[in-house]
Amino acid sequence: MLWVFIVISKEDEMKQLVILSGKGGTGKTSLTASFAYLAQESSLIHRVILVDADVDAPNLELLLQPHKLEEHEFIGGAIAVIEKDQCEACGICSQICRFEAVLSPAAEDGTAYRIDPIACEGCAACVYQCPSEAISMHDRVVGRWFRSASRFGPLFHAELYPAQENSGKLVTLIKQQARSLGLDTEAQLLIIDGPPGIGCPVISASAGADLALIVAEPTAAGIHDMERVLQLANHFRLPSMVCINKADIYPKGTDKIEGYCKQNGVEIVGSIPFDESVTRAMIQGEPVNAYQAHAPASSALKQIWQTIAKHLIELERVK
Repeated sequence: MLWVFIVISKEDEMKQLVILSGKGGTGKTSLTASFAYLAQESSLIHRVILVDADVDAPNLELLLQPHKLEEHEFIGGAIAVIEKDQCEACGICSQICRFEAVLSPAAEDGTAYRIDPIACEGCAACVYQCPSEAISMHDRVVGRWFRSASRFGPLFHAELYPAQENSGKLVTLIKQQARSLGLDTEAQLLIIDGPPGIGCPVISASAGADLALIVAEPTAAGIHDMERVLQLANHFRLPSMVCINKADIYPKGTDKIEGYCKQNGVEIVGSIPFDESVTRAMIQGEPVNAYQAHAPASSALKQIWQTIAKHLIELERVK
């Protein structure tokens, strides 16, 4: 199931479009890349900045083939470090650590305690309790973020290292960087390839949104996933649209999605048919509209984009 959220900033003229899904693997990255391509062809909205906010599993760059211009470390918090030469092996740190992150002296030296970097939560309790002041807090690098140049506009993306937290903060960071560049360059639209689900990274990706376009697949779990994201949008008072991806693979499921949307007053902006051209385009590292402009999926995506662009312009006029 593929969902897309469109977001418009209330503070400036640049709009934000964030594409979300109830789960991964629904096609939101392919849709983001197609929108980026179609924006260049559009007479309504064409100056765009792109953000890959799925920092736990980023892959938008596979379709955009960007050139990295900047690379920065992302500090996700602090971790305790025990200075071996100062440690008196009293064991107090081990006793007070609630996360069992303090390891007993290693058998090979038997003189100092150590910190398990994976288990440490950065609470600093051991720092304040150590009588010999052998423990200090050090910044923890948990990922990297990048500013790149792509064929369809600037791209901000990031990667969070495995087993690390704070992905919501990293999403917020790259969105802020993208928005800052957008204001400086008078960009018209921020297109965000959002993370799947409804967790903190999704909330960060959707922050400040005015409109959400949600794209769903007609699978057994499709309506359930759609409901979850719609509930998130409703909670944050985000007006929503729905697009059905692979709409022809299970017509009954498509009918159920359409019925649910009609019952709940959610507009369906369009449907995308199952099309092998999408897969072939991904293998070639291209948006499907750039790979085969007249493929069934390309035609559907073009119509959806035109509808969205017109809607965004109308929202701007209302403002």
